Amino acid sequence: MSVIIGLLILGFALIALEIFIPGGIVGIFGGISLLAAVGFAYESYSMEGAIIVFGVGLVGVVACLWFEFKVLPKTAAGKKFFLQDQVTGKSQSDVCESDWVGKQGTTATALSPTGYVIVEGRKFEAYSRSGFLDKGELVRVDSFDQFKVTVSKV
Repeated sequence: MSVIIGLLILGFALIALEIFIPGGIVGIFGGISLLAAVGFAYESYSMEGAIIVFGVGLVGVVACLWFEFKVLPKTAAGKKFFLQDQVTGKSQSDVCESDWVGKQGTTATALSPTGYVIVEGRKFEAYSRSGFLDKGELVRVDSFDQFKVTVSKV
């Protein structure tokens, strides 16, 4: 009986430890420990014992998860572990690609053949079709594709 209780406590502890060591491995070992407790209960006390231990394990896991996601985030210690703010913003650029084709700018760095250009005050990574270009040369935007600007010397 003490082995079964020890495995249950170890399983619950490992699942609770998953909060501090994320990645799943500790939680998997906790689940294996709980299943081992069910196996020992079946071996020692037949099917009725295994069902009781499984029920205790299930209730314990639900209690651990409830505590982790409902109670802990509201505590002072939990606020350090959980993100309180929501991520807002856009994943898409506000740059309309077709508006930039044909515009002129200057090279912010030497392009050999890649580097940075400044077009209308905005800095972009660029590829030069004209080969090596020195810093400060005048360039024209030939194409604009997902923040990769292709330029040529004017």
